[in-house]
Amino acid sequence: MRRTRAVSLAGSPTLVGAITVLIALVAVFLAYNANNGLPFVPTYRISVEVPNANTLIKGNEVRIGGVRVGQVTDVQPETGADGSVNAKVDLELNRDQKPLPDDSTVIVRSRSALGLKYLEITRGTASQGLQEGGILPLSAAQPEPVEIDQLFNTFDEPTRNAIQVNLQEFGNALAGRGAQLNGAIQELRPLVEVLEPVMRNLASPQTDLRGFVVGLSRAAGEVAPVAEQQADLFVSLDTTFGALASVARPFIQQSIERTPETFDTLARTSPRINHFVDDTASLFGDLRPGFAAMVTGAPVLLKAVKAGIPALQASPKLNAQLDPTAQALLDFSQNTTATTGISQLTTVFNALNPTVSFVAPAQSVCNYGSLLFRNVSSLLSLGDGIGTWQRFIAFAPPDGPNNEGSPSSAPANGGGNLPGNYLHYNPYPNTAAPGQTHECEAGNETYIDGQPVIGNVPGNQGTNTAEQLTNTSPKCKKGQKKNKKGKCVKKKGKS
Repeated sequence: MRRTRAVSLAGSPTLVGAITVLIALVAVFLAYNANNGLPFVPTYRISVEVPNANTLIKGNEVRIGGVRVGQVTDVQPETGADGSVNAKVDLELNRDQKPLPDDSTVIVRSRSALGLKYLEITRGTASQGLQEGGILPLSAAQPEPVEIDQLFNTFDEPTRNAIQVNLQEFGNALAGRGAQLNGAIQELRPLVEVLEPVMRNLASPQTDLRGFVVGLSRAAGEVAPVAEQQADLFVSLDTTFGALASVARPFIQQSIERTPETFDTLARTSPRINHFVDDTASLFGDLRPGFAAMVTGAPVLLKAVKAGIPALQASPKLNAQLDPTAQALLDFSQNTTATTGISQLTTVFNALNPTVSFVAPAQSVCNYGSLLFRNVSSLLSLGDGIGTWQRFIAFAPPDGPNNEGSPSSAPANGGGNLPGNYLHYNPYPNTAAPGQTHECEAGNETYIDGQPVIGNVPGNQGTNTAEQLTNTSPKCKKGQKKNKKGKCVKKKGKS
């Protein structure tokens, strides 16, 4: 049996050379595309907008926390709707960065002094992230970067000359004072230990030292135009302090010594005083309209105060009588007979209340009680030495069936020789009582001709009655007056 000889890889120079060339080509390909990322590796593509790409080019790194997480794939200029120009930067990030929170921020930073740049991303904390192809808006490009050339440009020729002068003067001041400086540095150690918490407080964002300095700068800018007036002020202050020097001891000294105790007392009582101050502010806020009204009401209040002085002077006598009066009321309230009588009166008034509620408006609104007694008194007002006689007017009833002058079988409803043979009868006229129309109907009914009217007439007859017209009739014009019937008539001697 014939054996087949196996071909060894090392025994074929052609195959070894081909594999070597292939590996070299792959290495060159990978090295050439190293800046564009490894092939066949999934990435996360997004875009960001920055106000100025500033020498940022394709292939620059993208970092998060100083770690490279991707690269720049393209940089393109964009023009906004308002005409502003910014740059759109396309990024290719590692897949593990997906999704990037949409509140993340970006900034273009310098990688070296030679101008190499990279894009730094600060991850946000939002729960919503950018999807594939999303864009971080221009507002995310913060804070504004400071380029190294901008830093170098601050050292212009005047600044450099000033620095040289400062160094020279500082050198002259420190020359030959080494021992004193060593002693000062040794003494500064306790100061630095105490200064550390102070500087920590000053560096805290809550202290807002920057805002304080900015405020001082603005205040100095405002004060600069009035420097001469400020100088005059200090001259005047010298005069003032000279006058205070005469009372500095012991008066001002005692005030200063007792100030800490006063502040301690204020610190203990201020929580309670704050409530009082808040309540006082609310009180005066509520009283402000009253204070404004007192401007016009002050003369009336002055009269009331003047009238009240005699009353207050007489009040001691009244107060002396209040005690026995109150005691008498107490005895009365504890008297069984009195309480029984009051209880029975309450029962009577409760029983009379429905009746009074209907009877009272007849007088209070319609004045019927006064009119009744007036008419009764005038009924027998005429007479002679023998006696008085009754005043009345007789009316002849109309001739017709069921007229009021004879018995009838039904209400008069026309017929007969005389017109007007219609019954008009209103036994319960409205008197503005509960449940009735607010009117004084008796004596004010409108006569409806051509039909019988039994009960209340249609419409509201008003509440005008005799001796009430002065309260309800319209106001007369200039040159007029009201007669006894309440009508406006011309005054005598007036045109």
